[in-house]
Amino acid sequence: MTTSKDEAIGCAARCRPDTIEEENTMHAETGSQWNVAELEDAARRHLINPAEEMSKLGTSGGRPLLTSANGIYIHDSQGRTFIDGPGGMWCTQVGYNSQPIADAISAQALRICYNSPWFSINGPASELARRIASFAPGDLDHVFFTTGGSTAVDSALRFMQFYNNVLGRPGKKAIICRIDGYHGSTHLTAACSGRAGNRPNFDLELDNVSFISAPNVFRRPRGMSEAAFLDFLVAEFEARVATLGADNVGAFLAEPLLASGGVLIPPKGYHRRILEICRKHDILYISDEVVTGFGRCGHWFASEEVFDIVPDIITFAKGVTSGYVPLGGFVISDAVLARVSGENAKGSFYTNGYTYSGHPVSCAAALANIDVIEDNNLLAHVCDIAPYFQEQIRKLGELPMIGDARGMGLVACVECVTDPDADAATDIDKEAALRVDRYCYEGGLIVRPIGSMCVLSPALIITREQIDDMMAILRDSIVRVQDELKAEGRW
Repeated sequence: MTTSKDEAIGCAARCRPDTIEEENTMHAETGSQWNVAELEDAARRHLINPAEEMSKLGTSGGRPLLTSANGIYIHDSQGRTFIDGPGGMWCTQVGYNSQPIADAISAQALRICYNSPWFSINGPASELARRIASFAPGDLDHVFFTTGGSTAVDSALRFMQFYNNVLGRPGKKAIICRIDGYHGSTHLTAACSGRAGNRPNFDLELDNVSFISAPNVFRRPRGMSEAAFLDFLVAEFEARVATLGADNVGAFLAEPLLASGGVLIPPKGYHRRILEICRKHDILYISDEVVTGFGRCGHWFASEEVFDIVPDIITFAKGVTSGYVPLGGFVISDAVLARVSGENAKGSFYTNGYTYSGHPVSCAAALANIDVIEDNNLLAHVCDIAPYFQEQIRKLGELPMIGDARGMGLVACVECVTDPDADAATDIDKEAALRVDRYCYEGGLIVRPIGSMCVLSPALIITREQIDDMMAILRDSIVRVQDELKAEGRW
C-alpha cells in the first residue's frame, strides 16, 4: 500500500527542520524553564536512574539532560540535536510534540484527573477498552489496565494463577519463557526475563519459571538449516512441557520478536506450532506485545497479522500512549474469561489492581494517540516504509564488521562480529558496539547498544529522507570503528 507523504506522516513529521539554525531556534524557544547547571547538580546529588552504574553514582559526566523534542528529534541542554533512533524506549510512535495528545491530557486533567478504580469507572478508560477490543484479534474482548509494561505482564501472569486456582488446578502454575526474553521489572516479570545482564545481584530464581532456547536464527548451531532449527525449538518446548508435566504448566510467555534480547525474529511458523502445543495441553499463551503493539510492525497488534496466531492474552504498553504518559494493560479472550466468570466464578474476585488502573488522564492520552495514528494513516505508512527501512539495514550488513543485520517493521538491529568463528559475542564485539554508539552520538544519532548489537526503533512518522540521514550516520560510525580496530591490531 502506498500513501502520500502528507497522508502518511501528517504535521508531526513535517516539523523536520530545514537547517541546523532552525533546529537550534526551535530548541531555544522550547528550552527548560529551570537552570541547567542546577538541574544537573540535582540529578548528580539525588537521582537514581534505571540501570545505574553504582560505582559512578553521584559523579559528574552523567546522562545528557534533554530539554525539548519535536517529531523524531530530541534536544539537550548543550544545544545539540539528535535523531531519536530507539524512539525513546520503543515507544514514541507518533513522535514528540503532538498537540492533539497534549490537548487531550490537559483537558482530561481539568475535567477529572483521577478516580478510584475500586469505587468507580471513568469515560476514557471505558472508551479505550472498547477501542482496543475492536482491533484486538479473535475473541480478545476484555481489557485490564495497569501502569506500564512490567505491571501488564505481571497482571497477566497473576491472572493465570487466579484462573487455575478457580478451576481447581493449584499445581498448574509453571511458566515457560525464553532465554534472552525481557518482560519487566517486577519480581515476577524479572524472574521471567532471560536476559543475563538483568539478573546479577537480584534474587530472581523461582521454581515455577522454566527457560527454553531463544529463537536466535543467527546464532543457531553451525550447519543447521533454519527449518531444522525450527523443529529443534518446537521439540524442545514439547519436551519441556513433558518434563514439567502438562498438568503443571500454566502459561507460555513470549514476545512475538525478542526486542531487548537483540531483535530476534523467530523462524516462520514458530509461534503457530508452539500455540498448537499450548492448546493441546490447556496452557495459556501470553503474547507480550509491549514493544510490537500499536503500529511497530504496521498493525495494532502483531500476533495475528504478522505471526499468524490468536493468543489467549496480549499485553501492551509503550506505544499505547506513544510514551506521553504511563499506561499498560492486557486484553484477554472471552473463552478464557468464561471459564472463571458468571456461574463459573465460584465466588472469586480477581483482586489484582493498582491505584492508577484505568487512570483517566492516561486513557485520554491513549485515545488521542490512537486518533493521531488513524488520522495520519500511520499503520499504512509503516507498511509502506518498513521495507525501505529494512533494506537500508540489510545494506549495513554488507560491512565487514556486521555479522548480521535483521529486523521487522520499524525495529532493527545490527550485530558486530569481529570473529566469525566465535559461537557467541566476544568482548571486542561488545566494545565495538559501544564505540559505534559513541560515534553515532557525536554525529547526531541516538542508537541503543545492547551487548554487541546496536538497535533502532524510530517513531512511526519517520520519512525516507530521515531514514537516509540515520543510516548515513550509523554507516560512518561503523566504518570508523572498523578502521580503528584494524589500526590497533585487534581485528
